[in-house]
Amino acid sequence: MPTVALLANAFVDRQGRITLANFADLATSEIANAFLTSIEISAATAVLGALLGLGLALIVGRGIGNRKARTIIMTFCGVASNFSGVPLAFAFIATFGRLGLVTVVLRHVFGINLYASGFDLASFSGLVLTYLFFQVPIALTIMMPAVDKLPRECREAAEMLGATAWQYWRHIGLPVLWPTLLGTLALLFANAFGAIATAYALTGYAVNIVPILLYAQIRGDVLHNEQLGAALALCMVLVVALAITAYLVLRARAERWMR
Repeated sequence: MPTVALLANAFVDRQGRITLANFADLATSEIANAFLTSIEISAATAVLGALLGLGLALIVGRGIGNRKARTIIMTFCGVASNFSGVPLAFAFIATFGRLGLVTVVLRHVFGINLYASGFDLASFSGLVLTYLFFQVPIALTIMMPAVDKLPRECREAAEMLGATAWQYWRHIGLPVLWPTLLGTLALLFANAFGAIATAYALTGYAVNIVPILLYAQIRGDVLHNEQLGAALALCMVLVVALAITAYLVLRARAERWMR
């Protein structure tokens, strides 16, 4: 029913007449910039999150032999991947805000002034840093099963044949992990693109992204336009649906060799 209502509102004007004007309005500079910024943030956090998650998965899966330590790390990932919204924003403000713990320690102990050097928590870089807190654990959780399925015999055989570590990862390891890595990228992109609570609590309207712009259209303030908001939401649903579809296809492909 919500999807049907969304479709109905997106194709009518305020008088209830059928129109495509709502979608034409999406081409305005403000909305186009919001989509561009959202895509940039989602892509940046997806790429960084997937690479960091892959690196940590290799360390945890291959380098940590202590099962208890691994259990603790994976438990933390399960908690951190669901820690978002206002609590996460408050935690980062208390840590990296102008009077945050890390900011004050860096300034008084090491003489490093984060904000004087251009960093701002309520900015593009601040959002990327904050999103990575839950993006990396998600990536690690997804990548771990694939890393665990990497046959150690292949690594040993490659070494016996004189292959270097780079040659092993280039010709064997990365091709095997590639579908899982691409699927992780798609899922992280969708996750970041649809996030609003953390971004709004952290930046307000300082960063122009689609979820915040959508909120401004439907909340009833001076920007209120329910029909335009429905068109915005429909485009968001389409972008996220495409990313999720890509993730499901790639996950199915990755599961073939993990059986």
